[in-house]
Amino acid sequence: MLFSNVPRRVAAVVLCGLALATVPAVAQAHILQGQAGGFLHGFEHPLSGVDHMLAMFCVGLWGAQMGGRAVWSLPIAFPLIMVAGGMLGIAGVPLPAVESGIALSIIVLGASIALLWRPPEWLALAVIGVFAIFHGYAHGAELPNATDPADYAIGFVVATGLIHIAGIAVGLLFQRVRAGELSRALGGLIGLGGLYFLVS
Repeated sequence: MLFSNVPRRVAAVVLCGLALATVPAVAQAHILQGQAGGFLHGFEHPLSGVDHMLAMFCVGLWGAQMGGRAVWSLPIAFPLIMVAGGMLGIAGVPLPAVESGIALSIIVLGASIALLWRPPEWLALAVIGVFAIFHGYAHGAELPNATDPADYAIGFVVATGLIHIAGIAVGLLFQRVRAGELSRALGGLIGLGGLYFLVS
C-alpha cells in the first residue's frame, strides 16, 4: 500500500488541520456575517488570492521537504512576521514593490523546493521572513477600511494556518513517493506560476 507507512506526524498534521477547519463554523456563531471586515471576510481572503495561497502553501511544503524543526518553525514564523508587515501597512509606512515582492516569494519558494535547497534553518527563516513582510503589508494596508479589523485579522491567520498545514501534509506525503520527485515537480510548477504573477 502506498500510504501504509505514512509517519505518525502526518496523521497528527491532518488531525490538526481537521480541528482547525471547525474554527470558522464556531466563530461564525459569534461574528456577524454582514461585517465587511469580519472573521469570514478575513478567512476567505487568502483562499481567494491565488498568489498569497501559493506562497503560504510553499512555506509548509518547503518546511516538510527540509525536515526536522523546519517542519513547524517555518509555518509558525511566517504568520508571526506577517503581523509585523501588517502593522507597517496599517501605519501607512511606504514599502515599494509590494506586488513584485509577493510574486518573487512564489518564484523563490517554488525554486527552493524544485532545486531541493536545504539551507540552515536560520537562513530559511530569514528568506520566508522577508517575504512575509510583503504579504502582511499587502493585507495590513486593507485593514483600516475594514469594519472589524481584529476579527478580519483572526480569520486571515486561521486560513493562513490551514494553508500551511495543507502544504506540510502534501509535502510529507510526497516525500515518500519517488524520493520526493513529486514535491520538486510541484515546486517547479508553483515557481512558474510566480513568474506569471511577476510579469502580469
